[in-house]
Amino acid sequence: MKKIIVGIDEAGRGPAIGPLVICAYSIAEDDSQELKKSGVKDSKMLSPSTREQLYNKLSKGTYVVRHITAIELTIAMQKKISLNELEAKVAGELLNELETKTSFYRAYIDSPDPEPTKYATRIRQYYHGKAELISENKADVNYPVASAASIIAKVERDKEIQHIKKIVGEDFGSGYSADPKTIDFLRRRHNDQIVQDYMRHEWATIKNLKIKSKQTGLAEF
Repeated sequence: MKKIIVGIDEAGRGPAIGPLVICAYSIAEDDSQELKKSGVKDSKMLSPSTREQLYNKLSKGTYVVRHITAIELTIAMQKKISLNELEAKVAGELLNELETKTSFYRAYIDSPDPEPTKYATRIRQYYHGKAELISENKADVNYPVASAASIIAKVERDKEIQHIKKIVGEDFGSGYSADPKTIDFLRRRHNDQIVQDYMRHEWATIKNLKIKSKQTGLAEF
């Protein structure tokens, strides 16, 4: 019987707009190097078209994914739940769900915490199985199975961002605070209700825009 391993990674941790997507992807350990041979690597190292091609292949495998909406992120942070805690909770829940589909003995997890063992301990509070948890920084680079999870998470987030752009009727760029197109969009439209549903209101970028808008008046701002 083949031993199954799992990789976990996320996409969209930092943006001010849109969901955070987390994926847990499983594969037979003996087949994991085939992922690397097929071009699977950390999603940030791939072009959008290559990610899409690999996603189409990877999505035929066994995995689970969760989209944490901007509203969910806002509510969690208003309750003083840290982003690391929320990610750990979802990662644990995904592992539990994946165990209903396949049996695995080890999971490689890309850690958002600079102390990876601390992140693994957080996940253990929510994961009820007995699989070994290998939590590392750069796991999405070092382990093909985690790279596969990063690709699925990234492509699904990108699709959701395109969907949001259609709903709000404007291309706002990447959704990241470092993107001038995103900031310009938020300056002009952060009071629009249709836009607010997709904003992470507890992010410093959003809070600063709101404060500045109140101080100067939206027209002058």
